[in-house]
Amino acid sequence: MSRIGEDLATVLERDPATRTRTEAFLSNPGVHALLSHRISNWMWRHRLRTLGRWWAQVARFFTGIEIHPAATIGRRVFIDHGMGVVIGETAAVGDCCTIYQGVTLGGTSLKREKRHPTLEENVVVGAGAKVLGNITIGANARIGANAVVLHDVPEGTVVVGVPGQVVTRRDPSVLPVSERENDVPDALGAAVVSLLTRVEVLEVRAGGHVGKGPHVPQAGVWRGEDFAVEDFSI
Repeated sequence: MSRIGEDLATVLERDPATRTRTEAFLSNPGVHALLSHRISNWMWRHRLRTLGRWWAQVARFFTGIEIHPAATIGRRVFIDHGMGVVIGETAAVGDCCTIYQGVTLGGTSLKREKRHPTLEENVVVGAGAKVLGNITIGANARIGANAVVLHDVPEGTVVVGVPGQVVTRRDPSVLPVSERENDVPDALGAAVVSLLTRVEVLEVRAGGHVGKGPHVPQAGVWRGEDFAVEDFSI
């Protein structure tokens, strides 16, 4: 019962759409999936493995979240929305992690060995991300939405893209949960600004058109005038 209380408190902390513990208990599929996993994991550890697999499939049918009975799930883990989440047999999820919908913690080997990822504490995995293989995601790391991660990720970093690339290194553990989970840099925007800056420098060196310079997007939104060129005449 204390673990269920922790789960409900975690939902209230990280999901502003949930108003009460009763609402979280009745309507949050992540809570249902974690509760069912504890039961199936108990069966698995007590060699009731076929029954454990069956129970996990029942939970998958009702929640849309697939967690293998042998997977290790820590405390205060939050699965938000949850539909399409897959957590493999040898995966390990540390305390206080957050997993959004469509995430796969999958394997890349057919051998009966440790073949799924390990998430250390306070890791956030964005919607649709794929974390594959026997790799370790360091504490306080943030995996961006739809990233594909195939290698170890250092602590306190943000990873985006396909394949996943580290775009920033810092210590998000000192931030509030709400800020930590939404702090993903605009890697594409930064690349475009860098390219525009380079074009401006080359134009100046060539003695050609000198425009207003690159435009930094306001509030992360690119507009047509950001790419406008005033005059190509020399």
